[in-house]
Amino acid sequence: MMTQNNIYINRELSWLDFNKRVLALSKDKTVPLAEQMKFAAIYGSNLDEFFMVRVGSLYDRTLLKNEITENKTNMTAAQQLAAIMPKTALLQDQCDKYVAKLRDNLAQIGYRKIDFEKLDKEDEKFWKKYFQSELFPVLSPQIIDHRHPFPFLRNQEIYLCATLKAKGDANLSFGLIPIGSQFERVLYLKKDDALYYGLVEELIYHYAELVFPILQKKCLFRVTRNADIDVKEGMFDQDIDYRQVMSELLKKRRKLAAVRIQFWNQPPQEVKNYLCEKLVLPAQQCFNQSSPLDLSYCFKLTARLQNEGHSELFYAPAKPMQAPHGYKLSEAVQKNDVLIAYPYQSMRPFIKMLMAAAFDPEVISIKMTLYRMARDSQIVQALIAAAENGKEVVAVVELRARFDEQNNIDWSKQLEEAGCTVLYGLDDYKVHSKLTLITRRTKDGYRYTTQIGTGNYNEKTSEQYTDLSYVTTRTEIGEEASAVFNNLAVERLTNNTKYLLVAPLCFKSVLLEEMDREIQKAKEGKPARIILKNNSVSDKNVIEKLSEASCAGVSVDMIVRGICCVTAGVPGSTDNLRIRSIVGRYLEHSRIYCFGDGDDMRVYIASGDFLTRNTERRVEVGLKVPDRALANKLRQILELQLSDNVNAREMKPDGSYSKVKAEPGAPRVDSQMALYDLFRDSFVLPVAQTVQAPAPKTGLLQKIANLLHGKK
Repeated sequence: MMTQNNIYINRELSWLDFNKRVLALSKDKTVPLAEQMKFAAIYGSNLDEFFMVRVGSLYDRTLLKNEITENKTNMTAAQQLAAIMPKTALLQDQCDKYVAKLRDNLAQIGYRKIDFEKLDKEDEKFWKKYFQSELFPVLSPQIIDHRHPFPFLRNQEIYLCATLKAKGDANLSFGLIPIGSQFERVLYLKKDDALYYGLVEELIYHYAELVFPILQKKCLFRVTRNADIDVKEGMFDQDIDYRQVMSELLKKRRKLAAVRIQFWNQPPQEVKNYLCEKLVLPAQQCFNQSSPLDLSYCFKLTARLQNEGHSELFYAPAKPMQAPHGYKLSEAVQKNDVLIAYPYQSMRPFIKMLMAAAFDPEVISIKMTLYRMARDSQIVQALIAAAENGKEVVAVVELRARFDEQNNIDWSKQLEEAGCTVLYGLDDYKVHSKLTLITRRTKDGYRYTTQIGTGNYNEKTSEQYTDLSYVTTRTEIGEEASAVFNNLAVERLTNNTKYLLVAPLCFKSVLLEEMDREIQKAKEGKPARIILKNNSVSDKNVIEKLSEASCAGVSVDMIVRGICCVTAGVPGSTDNLRIRSIVGRYLEHSRIYCFGDGDDMRVYIASGDFLTRNTERRVEVGLKVPDRALANKLRQILELQLSDNVNAREMKPDGSYSKVKAEPGAPRVDSQMALYDLFRDSFVLPVAQTVQAPAPKTGLLQKIANLLHGKK
């Protein structure tokens, strides 16, 4: 919600706008059909997490005696909930329409959704037999009445609820059928040169009368529960192991308060009233929908499409570029700093460097911060190998990485068993940094290899998220990285750095100072420029400084994928501030902060966004990029994204977004795919640091550069 003469947008409503941009891709004709389906599923998954975490947190705050308002729009938790629900309902209406269109488009290529309410006699006979033989024996129906209490409803599980009333009985009871993960969700039937698919919950809905003969009315529903667990409340007993605390809290998460009910289709009023009463939910947190309650079935369906050879329904294959044979990152970085860009380049060179370090007799220690890891992490296996080879291995494992807690608990046990020193970060601050330090003892003394990243050490997401990994052997950076790890070991914040950005004490302050330098240049009549790329912006101090810069005449461009609590182009406040969001094939995840132009340009990468949680409540690590050629390459990434007219949407002064369209005769610029060209030869050993970055190859990149600088 943006108020008049106010540049602020509420965080939660801004996030809903972001998810709206994700949903829009499910109807974008430039996106292949199977990819449209994936975006619909991502939209649904995003919304599930939003209710579990953000709405759950707001619900908790409504229970507090002292009402706390949000610091930008001054909305209470109750007011935010009241604004979220109608906006969610509108999005659900859009989602229903888009999913129906996807269903129709699938039917045109021979994949038809089964409507169990409109079966012919032959199909009726087939599906009834299937229900009776395959489903009925394993159903666990329940009766709810004065003798049978209301059961616990599992988070995100689909249920059938029916009203039951025997002839001559004055009392109404309810029947319940859980439809859990024991059932294959998507059912298939080949017929007449077409593939028919149906959802198991809709089949059970159709034959519910065979389970409850006295059924009167029925519906399907799904409950979403609060998942915002509080770690501190489990830490009162000092004798309890931290991992044990987290394990207990994860069990508790399953039983937290309900925050949403979804109904498929229109529910009987008796059922809706009954569930709202039992779950203590207001009617506005109930949503009726015609699309399936859980859109994850789209992933199963697209997997089938892929297996059956429908490559035309997907994005053209684009695999991470592999390093040439014989390339060794550990050797390349001895000559020059190295920048690796995911998913355009493979993570393999970094993994190989870690594994080689595990067996290198000169290596005495490897230290890493681990936030989210793959379930079959080769990176963790490299750390285990290093410990088993007698290296000192320190792993800072963040057990509070939301929804990855159990995976991190499991890996922390394995790391400890291998002889690694496992740290769990700081009580009041999540460790969200992506930092690696390899230390060698050589005849010339200690030598460091330091890696600073914007993304997690996760092989799977490195092929889906755009991220940056900076590797250097500069002693001064290694020494600061060593200090960061030492501080984490004694539960102390890093408060003095020259080369690294380290939140919460040496992160925001440094970036605000950089903005001040550009503001001063503008006041002196000099050209002043700021370009910021991150995932989210909510920090009030940052927003105020951006407004100050805009008013001073600084040209400010922001590339913000998700939450953005500042409005662009507001007269007298953000006139010189432009904001765009890029939502496309890959999840934009890298953070790049650029100040100034030419010889005066300063470029940073970081693990942290401009959310208040990143700037004030997490340990984040970033770097002022010292290599000029690599700083120029990072600037090229920013310029490419500012020229995108395929995936980009620009914010208007009213806070809404409109899709950026190419000017007549101008080339289509898909910045995500163009980055393959920018990084095509990056695994070749870099030139000397004193040499400027080479100009882009003739082609799209050069055309874009010419357009940006007013050349024809």
